Amino acid sequence: MTARRVRRVRWPVPLALAALAIGPLVAGAAEPGDVKFVRQAAGMDDVPPASFPHWIHRLQYRCYACHEAMFKMKTGENLVTMDQIQNGQSCGACHDGKTAFVSNLSTCTRCHRE
Repeated sequence: MTARRVRRVRWPVPLALAALAIGPLVAGAAEPGDVKFVRQAAGMDDVPPASFPHWIHRLQYRCYACHEAMFKMKTGENLVTMDQIQNGQSCGACHDGKTAFVSNLSTCTRCHRE
């Protein structure tokens, strides 16, 4: 896979500050556009399925940063596993501890929340 430069969206400062101010208030809430993953594997009933906060990512990045190279633009078409993430694929391409928070056993509840 070739390295691609991810282009961030440049928002006016007041809009960016407003997003930062209300973000913590709704971070746990389901927002329009959020994706709730459907678990494919059995035996993980004690862990809630992952939720993807699409609106937060969309505030910071343009669509092509993830679509179509990593993810198809249709809900349910993308299989995402923790093995992939740990190997730097799918979500792990950015959630590596450098670009964004690392996805590991100490950060489970950032994605797997009720």
